[in-house]
Amino acid sequence: MENRRYKWNNQQLRNHVKVLDGEKQPSIILKNATYLNSYLSRWDTANIWIDGDRIVYVGDDLPANVRETEIIDCEGKYLVPGYIEPHAHPYQEYNPLAFAKYAAQFGTTTLINDNLVLFVLLNPEKAFDLLEELDKTPYNMYWWCRFDPQTELSNHGEIFHTTDILQWLRHESVVQGGELTAWPKLLEGDDHLLSWIQEAKRLNKRIEGHFPGASERTLAKLKLLGADCDHEAMTGREALARLKQGYYVSLRDSSIRPDLDILIKELLELGVQKFDRFFVTTDGSHPYFYENGMTDALIKKLINHGVPVIDAYQMASYNIANYYNLEHLHGSIATGRIANINILGDPKNPAPESVLAKGKWVKWNGGALHDASRIDWAAYRFSPLSLKWSLTGEDFHFANPLGIHLINNVITKPYETDLDLDCDGLPPDHDECFLMMVAKDGSWRINTVVKGFAENLGGLASSYSGPEDLLLIGKNKQDMRLAFERMKEIGGGIVLAEDGQIIHEIPLPLIGRMSDLEMEALIPLEKKMIRLLKERGFRHEDPAFTLSFFSATHLPFIRLTPHGLYDVKNRKVLVPPEKRQITLI
Repeated sequence: MENRRYKWNNQQLRNHVKVLDGEKQPSIILKNATYLNSYLSRWDTANIWIDGDRIVYVGDDLPANVRETEIIDCEGKYLVPGYIEPHAHPYQEYNPLAFAKYAAQFGTTTLINDNLVLFVLLNPEKAFDLLEELDKTPYNMYWWCRFDPQTELSNHGEIFHTTDILQWLRHESVVQGGELTAWPKLLEGDDHLLSWIQEAKRLNKRIEGHFPGASERTLAKLKLLGADCDHEAMTGREALARLKQGYYVSLRDSSIRPDLDILIKELLELGVQKFDRFFVTTDGSHPYFYENGMTDALIKKLINHGVPVIDAYQMASYNIANYYNLEHLHGSIATGRIANINILGDPKNPAPESVLAKGKWVKWNGGALHDASRIDWAAYRFSPLSLKWSLTGEDFHFANPLGIHLINNVITKPYETDLDLDCDGLPPDHDECFLMMVAKDGSWRINTVVKGFAENLGGLASSYSGPEDLLLIGKNKQDMRLAFERMKEIGGGIVLAEDGQIIHEIPLPLIGRMSDLEMEALIPLEKKMIRLLKERGFRHEDPAFTLSFFSATHLPFIRLTPHGLYDVKNRKVLVPPEKRQITLI
């Protein structure tokens, strides 16, 4: 096992003991608490002493000296460990701090976060400074170490190299490698990937899979190469197939894969009665999906489908902490653990009335408490996009009939249009649109068409896409150009234009990917965007995922990448990008 720094220093540990010796008062006592005993899987009653951010005693006793201690009588309430999100993508229009603040209001006090954006944008030293800043907030954040970018980057080897990968893997806040979106390369003999997996295993850290549709034999091979868990099961039988090969199984309910109802129903029908190798995730959904809850909503679904109440809570707390080797800090209400505690009015209603995060009240009696935590994002290169170039009339020349057929939110197929693209606008009697991907530095573009995105969309411009590119979609080239200019003006975001007017925008001033708003303000902006797109023919659930995954080569079948229009299965460029003449402004 790696040499991790213990969370509390010697003086803090001595002070925790002084509380038990009566030499120091606890900061909070939760008195007469009916709490979930994660080790006995039952409800017990105790008095819980908290000193700062740590639980220092759980038992029958009360301290003699409580003159300055906050005492909460929990008679009639139920206490459960703070929930853990095991698979968060904290850059889905929101930023990591805004997401953590919001999640805590629903009892999710710990996040296991994707590091992809930090890995691509920052050198390790600067990224680790940001991790340290985030650790000063009341929210618990752990991180993955990505091994691949899930797209074809022009400078892949410069970013994903062993030196930086190992620095991340060895960081004390990093608890896993993955997710393994490049698993086909691993099976084909990529020893760089395998050596990084081996190092993660040497450090006693987990490997997260991303194996949609994998056969039993493929799952077995990937297990032999080091995978520990997978969140891509879409049916009960697929979940059992992973369990039989020795995996932990993360059951997903997200904005593009709301699978939990099906998974639990089928697992129960298949006779599953033991749940200690299962947990639940919302898999980095977009803001609108979280309007009415987060992990608490998944626990509620488990309970409603007949999963035993205590098992449902364990699947959102103890099971996850145990899996990630964090049980000494998280997942239970016990001496020595971080004071992350949810207070419930009814054990069958997992939405908490009050929430303690690192021993601080972040919610009390149903109301959010002010948290002054902030991050100077500009200090970490999270600034508005500055595009010092413009599109020209030549950029809107579309000629190649090869295009992308959008089947659902993210799955695509190749197709060939028979439309005349040499026009200023396409008619609204079909679902084909112009589609342009252009480099953020203005050096190249790809012009194609997309079928199945919308029927009557004037123009959309988005910086919420791949790390190297921008997207324009629409029927009308003038509206597309107008949306692009407005997106530039606001420093990045998603902009809709129609009939020469801007009709909606979601500003994303943090590198064109993230908002600086709190979630409560961001959710209605996204909901309006979805409504407007659906009114214009978008037939799927989550357009933001569609935009961000146009370049995602871990999904079939046709993608837009800096290398061109790309056939994922055959690893072949169908249409190369065109170089642009950049006119700086």
